[in-house]
Amino acid sequence: MEQNASQLTKDPFAALRINEFRNLMTGRFLFIMGLRMMGTLVGWWIYELTNEPFAIGLIGLAEVIPAVSLALYAGHVIDKSEKRKIILTGVSLYFLCAISLLLLSSYGKTQLGNLQIAIGIYFVIFCTGIIRSFTGPGFGTLVGEIVPKNLLQNATTWSQGMWLSASVVGHASVGFMIAGFGIHGSLILVVALVAIGFFFIQKISVKPPHPTVVEQKPLESVKEGLRFVLNTKELLGALSLDLFAVLFGGAVAMVPVFARDILKVGPIGFGWLNAATDIGAMLIIVLITLFPVTQKQGKKLLLAVAGFGICIIVFAVSKIFWISFAALLMSGILDGFSMIVRGTIVQLKTPSHMRGRVMSVNSMFINSSNELGQFESGLAARAMGVIPSVIFGGVMTILVVITTWFKAPKLKEMEY
Repeated sequence: MEQNASQLTKDPFAALRINEFRNLMTGRFLFIMGLRMMGTLVGWWIYELTNEPFAIGLIGLAEVIPAVSLALYAGHVIDKSEKRKIILTGVSLYFLCAISLLLLSSYGKTQLGNLQIAIGIYFVIFCTGIIRSFTGPGFGTLVGEIVPKNLLQNATTWSQGMWLSASVVGHASVGFMIAGFGIHGSLILVVALVAIGFFFIQKISVKPPHPTVVEQKPLESVKEGLRFVLNTKELLGALSLDLFAVLFGGAVAMVPVFARDILKVGPIGFGWLNAATDIGAMLIIVLITLFPVTQKQGKKLLLAVAGFGICIIVFAVSKIFWISFAALLMSGILDGFSMIVRGTIVQLKTPSHMRGRVMSVNSMFINSSNELGQFESGLAARAMGVIPSVIFGGVMTILVVITTWFKAPKLKEMEY
């Protein structure tokens, strides 16, 4: 049996041989593709309505406020609830949000002004922030419930790969969709993708809660999850590194401005620039799936994030499309590497009965840093101008890595 288990962990497709994991990955792929299309489309839509870079930043703020505010409580709810039901409820509510945007794109043009449409979009995005505080950690929790511990590294790599593949297709295709079918036509596809994703996820069997969590009071449960993260230094260091790196280095939020006003490449170029980081991340994830990182993961994580900051600076100063695309592609390769290392640390360091709470803290640090970064980018663009603000973000990312290198030695020395 031990020999079989050892052979299985060396199989790059080991996790995918589990039927429920395949259904989860298929449903998540379709769901995330739809959401990434929605997020990319909304950025372009808001900029068309307002012609204001800061308005793009407000999209991130609208989503991050409810997502962060509810994250810790959501972790307690996930741990004490049936996991499959949490995910299916969240996907259903996202479907309703996509329908709402579809109605805005259909009837808003004739019955509402640009400001009213923009306010409606912000409200829908605020609602998705509430939903995401439950669905984001829920998906990570389900991975740990379905896959045995000896396959978690392989499953985490596949999970990140599927997420990024969906993100690539969503980001790239929406630019072409906007050019060919407009915002309304693109939203019809979003609605369809979320619905089909629901179909695959509902095939997963019931995943009951851990009995010790059911008996805990919410405040006590939340404190336990926070204490675990704060006391696990490698985990805290990895999450903190990502929080500040993405907060300052999130150049993607300003891609609509670069595409339309600086590089002048239109919706199709916008789609490719949006997809560049995810294409790079997908390439490295395929490579790491076949050839896993076996040593000095912590040190390599820090170097990758520093390289990410350098790529953001190159993107900011470039006036040539292919250089801008290459800089974002390389940033995606480096970010994809760091995502796998961080994701593996989270899964391996977290006991099963605390996964919901730890994944929620992870969501606060990781996922919400994207929206905070989007808001920071919009705010910095207003204060400094678009190009200087992105340069500033890249420089700050490098400074964060230098600080972490000296202040978090356990992360630097981390191996698994």
